Amino acid sequence: MIDVYTAATPNGHKIHIMLEECGLPYRVHPINIGEGDQFKPEFLAISPNNKIPAIVDADGPDGKPISLFESGAILVYLASKAGKFLGDTDRQKFVTLQWLMFQMGGVGPMLGQAHHFRIYAPEKIEYAVNRYTNEAKRLYGVIDKQLSNNAYLAGDEYTIADIATFPWLRSWKNQGVELAEFPNVKRWFDELSERPAVKRGVEVLASAQKPLTDDKAREMLFGKAQYAKH
Repeated sequence: MIDVYTAATPNGHKIHIMLEECGLPYRVHPINIGEGDQFKPEFLAISPNNKIPAIVDADGPDGKPISLFESGAILVYLASKAGKFLGDTDRQKFVTLQWLMFQMGGVGPMLGQAHHFRIYAPEKIEYAVNRYTNEAKRLYGVIDKQLSNNAYLAGDEYTIADIATFPWLRSWKNQGVELAEFPNVKRWFDELSERPAVKRGVEVLASAQKPLTDDKAREMLFGKAQYAKH
C-alpha cells in the first residue's frame, strides 16, 4: 500500500493520475497547505522541502518502506515499480526523462509564477504579469511544436512526461493562454482529458479544494511562515 500525502494541485494531480493509471493501491492523506499542514514535523520528516506531494511505500525496492518527495522523482519511482509509462528501451527512457525534466524545470515553475502574479499576488505588477504570461505562451508553443510530429510528448507512447505536464495545462485560462491558439496541444489535452484514470485522478480531493486567497492561506504559502526555520 502506498500512502500519498497530497492536495488537489497540479503536482498532486500528477501522482493521483499515475497511481490510477498503474492500478497501484494507495491511501490519500490530505495536506491542507492553506492551513499550514506542510510545516508539521510528521510531514517534514518525509518532505523536507515542505511541498506536496510525498509518498511512503510500505513495500519499497528492497522490501523495506521508502519515502519520497518531489513529484518527478515519485513518477519515475512509480513507473519503475509498475513497469509502465517510462519507455521500454534506453532511448525511449531518456526521451521520456528529457520531457519530464522540461516539465519540472520549465512548465511547472514558470506557469506557477504566471498563476502567482496573475491570480494570487496582492498587487498586480505589470512587468511580472507580462513576463510570466509571455513565458507561459512560449512554453505552450514548445509543446505544440513537439506534438505536431508526435502523438505524445515523448513520441508515440503515453508516458510520465504527459502525466506530469497535463495537470499544469488544465489552468490555461489563468495563465493568460488561449488553448485554441495551440491546436496540437488542444488535441493532446482533449484526448488525455477523456482517459478514465485521468478523470479519476483529478477528482482526488477536488471536493475539499478551497481558494487559497484568504489572509491565512497567503501567509502559509507566500508569507513569513514559508521562510521560517521549521
